[in-house]
Amino acid sequence: MTTKNHQKVILVGDGAVGSAFAYSMVNQGLAEEFGIIDVVKERTEGDALDLEDAQVFTAPKNIYSADYADCKDADVVVITAGAAQKPGETRLDLVNKNLKIFSMIIKPIVDSGFDGIFVIAANPVDILTYATWKFSGFPKEKVIGSGTSLDTSRLRVALAKKFNVDPRNVDAYIMGEHGDSEFAAFTAATIGSKPLTAIAKENGLSEDDLLEIEDQTRKKAYEIINRKGATYYGIATCLMRITKAILRDENAVLPVGATLNGEYGLNDIFIGTPAIINANGLAGVIEVPLSDREQDAMAKSAETLKKVTQDGLAALDN
Repeated sequence: MTTKNHQKVILVGDGAVGSAFAYSMVNQGLAEEFGIIDVVKERTEGDALDLEDAQVFTAPKNIYSADYADCKDADVVVITAGAAQKPGETRLDLVNKNLKIFSMIIKPIVDSGFDGIFVIAANPVDILTYATWKFSGFPKEKVIGSGTSLDTSRLRVALAKKFNVDPRNVDAYIMGEHGDSEFAAFTAATIGSKPLTAIAKENGLSEDDLLEIEDQTRKKAYEIINRKGATYYGIATCLMRITKAILRDENAVLPVGATLNGEYGLNDIFIGTPAIINANGLAGVIEVPLSDREQDAMAKSAETLKKVTQDGLAALDN
């Protein structure tokens, strides 16, 4: 018997990111029911058996190897499935491979009767989030990408190290594409309500120094991939945070891949920006005041995404 406060999450894609997300959800005691779907059924069975052993010291949870039919009554479906980024590959290089995979994943989820919220993390995430919206026919606010949540986390960690503060007290966002055209919205960034630009100045940091931090943030994924083959703990924690905001109806402000409706002069796109996340999905976008340089970067980032999305979807139709 399922009770009203029973929450259910289905994970599609049990690779490094997916299993790290599952582990993060178990550690946080989130969702009483957690199903795992993957083409390699045996792996999901193994993961379910391994993860259930953690519940004694966290919280009781029904964890199992699932099928698409199990999505029917899920609150959230998190998709991390898809070809992974290889060393030397950009996220955009993955687009055709992963659009094909997504076209086969979304249909059976929707056919199950699923009526919850999609959270997408496979790359290129902004394009695959847009594709999920298109393939599913869902309202835009029920499709959320992990967007620049990980990049924002990386930026805050770098700034926290630089200024010797807790990264949770750094209020700064990476925006735009989750990829090479992303940028840091430094003009609106603060630490303890004080403008970041003022703190940088006091600490002898020039604008070029800040742009260097932005660049290192942008390249950090490549640094990690070159050393250990993949990045997963960071993104898994971001996915847990977004899922938590949905399950707990938090109205949390998080940097996600959100659909835009005229904000930043953009439409018909999913792109990284702070947004309000609650039980209904995307409750609203917070439009950050941008400098001319940043506004220009946002427009260019959107242009890149739109072109690759159009080309990718056109190739899929042929």
